[in-house]
Amino acid sequence: MNKTEAVLDRADFCAAFVRILGENGLAHFATPENTEKFFLLTERLLAANAVMNLTAVTDPHEIILKHYADSLTAAKYIENGARVIDVGCGAGFPSLPLAIARPDLKITAIDSTAKRIVFVHDCAAALALHNLTAEACRAEDAAAGKLRGKYDCATARAVARLNILCELCIPFLHVGGVFLPMKAKSGAEELIEAKNAVASLRAEVRFSDVFTLADTKSGEEPQHRMIAGIEKVGETEKIYPRSFAQIKKKPL
Repeated sequence: MNKTEAVLDRADFCAAFVRILGENGLAHFATPENTEKFFLLTERLLAANAVMNLTAVTDPHEIILKHYADSLTAAKYIENGARVIDVGCGAGFPSLPLAIARPDLKITAIDSTAKRIVFVHDCAAALALHNLTAEACRAEDAAAGKLRGKYDCATARAVARLNILCELCIPFLHVGGVFLPMKAKSGAEELIEAKNAVASLRAEVRFSDVFTLADTKSGEEPQHRMIAGIEKVGETEKIYPRSFAQIKKKPL
């Protein structure tokens, strides 16, 4: 399917969704109700992507694997009823898939680009995802202000290197909250690079899991992924987060 084509074959999509989630240990999320919501989400994503740049992935089967299954891998690490913030949510990943699959969660999706937030907000309304709110703001401003220390869990996917992400995400957590960065194969290297940032922000690495995502019918190589759990163990100093210019120029 090319970027401007927004017509989906429902039967093909639903069969692929059930199969791909099953192949990646996520079969319990492929209920008929969820499958329908993910189909409708894909319709909206492709239609919106034809007029604005939301994602470079436009083949429906690739969307299922690289956006939906990838996003849902975070679900098992998030406690029931958790307050979650998705930092730099982009087109709504992982926030939209998590909101569909985990109605117990209360999710806030933030991004500095207003058009992306409009898309996420409109999808949440169309799919009756009452557990998801979306707000256009800069992470460093929100983490220093009204949203500081409010969340049980923070997620970030395809946003920045981990030594930068830690300073943007950890201040959103209360003590005991967990940051779940979602990374590709560079994740292990980034985790080492972020050692000083983790310590400076009063946090500790609790785990790092490396795994692959695969679609056996695609013929593509498996997608390498890493997800880490970084627990906030003490109050982050008020000087963090700094301005993004400072964070980028001199990461912790």
